[in-house]
Amino acid sequence: MAGQRLGDMGRWAWAAAAVKGTSHIKTGTRLQDAYCAFEVEKNTGNVFCGMISDGAGSAKFGGEGASILCRTLTLELRKYFQNAINLPSRENYEVWIDQVRDLIFIAAKNRGLVPRDFAATLVCVVSNGLQSTVIHIGDGCAVFRDASDDSWFAPSWPNQGEFASTTYFITDENLTELRIESVLTPITSVAIFSDGIERLALDFSSKVPHAGFFDQMFRPFSDYDQGGKNAKLSSALKSYLDSDLINSRTDDDKSLILAAIK
Repeated sequence: MAGQRLGDMGRWAWAAAAVKGTSHIKTGTRLQDAYCAFEVEKNTGNVFCGMISDGAGSAKFGGEGASILCRTLTLELRKYFQNAINLPSRENYEVWIDQVRDLIFIAAKNRGLVPRDFAATLVCVVSNGLQSTVIHIGDGCAVFRDASDDSWFAPSWPNQGEFASTTYFITDENLTELRIESVLTPITSVAIFSDGIERLALDFSSKVPHAGFFDQMFRPFSDYDQGGKNAKLSSALKSYLDSDLINSRTDDDKSLILAAIK
């Protein structure tokens, strides 16, 4: 069982891909999703950091907002782990999100725009396998595999807005919908994805992940023993996300990060 290796705190292996939705191809719109995934090697256990940001379709520069968000969080996390052993605190994440907001507000002002023009969501996971944190704004989701029984669970559910097909964004005036969830359940795998594949991966009626979907997604990892980014799996994942099977069920951008302890 995958959980048997938790005590070794082995390396993380991951695959990641993002593809433009068919609706954006028809309108000539750029890919609005941005993502980043990396591993920090510490003597107390390797830490996986993964994030996906989805620029709002109604925002003219939503894709740029998503890129600013991922780039800034990545830089801050790498800087933090240069000296720190423990996972970042809630206060750390709040400060970093404020920094992202400041950068977006400056970018908007310099271009004669409003912050809402850069609206983007966020799903970010930081985990050493024994402890994890989910930083969540808006929709999209992160799903974990419990090390004790291989079941799948979502610590933070996609957040729908006041009206149909709406959600919350990092540029919201008061940002009251920032969620920072601490997870103390040991895990062996994590999946992070944008709202483009929510309906494929989640059961919204019972608010649980589709176990069959994630079991299938992670099956190829059993053939690989090495950690780090797996280029072959990432390429296969991109092809899958851009397949007719997936495009027939959603026309939105689709991003997915899969990570497992090896």
